[in-house]
Amino acid sequence: MRSLLFVSIFAFLLSSCNDPEKSLPNIVLMNIDDLGWRDVGFNGSEYYETPHLDALAGGGMIFTNAYASASNCAPSRACMISGMWTPRHGVYTVGSSARGKSKNRKLIPVENTTILNDSFFTLAEAMQEAGYVTCHAGKWHLNDDPTTQGFDRNIGGTHAGHPSSYYPPYKNVPLEPNFDGQYLTNRVMDGVLDFLEEVNGSPFFLYYSPYAVHTPIHPYKDLVSKYQDKEDWNGQKNANYASMVENMDNQVGRLISYLEESDIIDNTLIIFISDNGGVYRITKQWPLRAGKGSYYEGGIREPMFIYWKNHVEAGGFSDIPVSNLDFYPTLLDITGSQIGSSLQLDGISIAPLLKGGEIAERPLFWHFPFYLENGNNETQDPKFRTRPGSAVRMGDWKLIEYFENGEFELFNLAQDIGEKKNLAAEEGKKLAEMKKILSDWRMNTSAPVPSIVNPEWVEN
Repeated sequence: MRSLLFVSIFAFLLSSCNDPEKSLPNIVLMNIDDLGWRDVGFNGSEYYETPHLDALAGGGMIFTNAYASASNCAPSRACMISGMWTPRHGVYTVGSSARGKSKNRKLIPVENTTILNDSFFTLAEAMQEAGYVTCHAGKWHLNDDPTTQGFDRNIGGTHAGHPSSYYPPYKNVPLEPNFDGQYLTNRVMDGVLDFLEEVNGSPFFLYYSPYAVHTPIHPYKDLVSKYQDKEDWNGQKNANYASMVENMDNQVGRLISYLEESDIIDNTLIIFISDNGGVYRITKQWPLRAGKGSYYEGGIREPMFIYWKNHVEAGGFSDIPVSNLDFYPTLLDITGSQIGSSLQLDGISIAPLLKGGEIAERPLFWHFPFYLENGNNETQDPKFRTRPGSAVRMGDWKLIEYFENGEFELFNLAQDIGEKKNLAAEEGKKLAEMKKILSDWRMNTSAPVPSIVNPEWVEN
């Protein structure tokens, strides 16, 4: 239910939508693949260069405690597009739920769902109903064809989780280069600009999700040398990856230039986020712990901003925890759509934050009843990025529960953003409070918890 605070703060934002003399705001949702929380200038990186994103972020509101709803690609995207926690749609990971050597897996994980079922009313379908022309550009990863789930136009999206090549031929990405040697990220933006020419003034919802900067690490060759000569910073030193980050930023610059030259930038709302943390072996997010695939902060905390000129205060910051699950209800509010009352959405509208208001404190949850191989020295062990478990953040506190051994890790993120000190043994009252919040949520969402011991498991 909308609060009185929301109604009072956000009424003027909706006025342009309700005025027949004015059009709905255009919406651009940018979801960059595997871009870490610290991989952008506006979050402090002194190695990667993202001037176009930095300028947009500076003209809008930066969210310093923004989260993906999962720590790898498919589940995070399924949550954002459906507006629902992972237990409701069953997309928990990419591919198999049993990744890693069987002898190291104590429990038999539950079965994974690899396709977002057509029964879910997606954010794109909601935008269509609200009067938007909808376009998906880049990585989709939730079924074979995004046009079956609310998009009027698809530019290169399939069930593929990454391209076979950023250099042509792109192979598993159904696009042809516009000229010899055209880099895939640039080709996707060509398609976006063509789409914007064709909509010809109609309000549009653009879901821009380039395959970049996911592996394979195929450098944008014109930019590599500058990073080879650049001093390392905070664990960031991969010149090839850096060239991909900057080229992605340059493509965003092309989009912004088009919006400015077409005189529609002032009526365009832009949301920017990444789908999960950066890959630890490629880029570091220090002081955040670990990276993609982990439910420590480096795997789930994301770079995020919202830009909407004259509607979102420029130079603003919010440290309120938010999630990519919140985009669906927020955009329903902005567009004045009435379908929200009939949908079971697990996020909340964060529109009040855009004008300096507040939202009610609420817990954020993650559930991963699976195994994900390839650990590193910042996760719990060297074999897995994560083992089956759940996590919850409430206020400054975060709890991680592991199903194999019933262990708990409790962190105060305000005092320990790097999750170095487990307070579970010291903070018994807080531990009990957080455990109840998490267990009640699992019960209410029918979240499956693996309990059958794997007969091939070898105890160390």
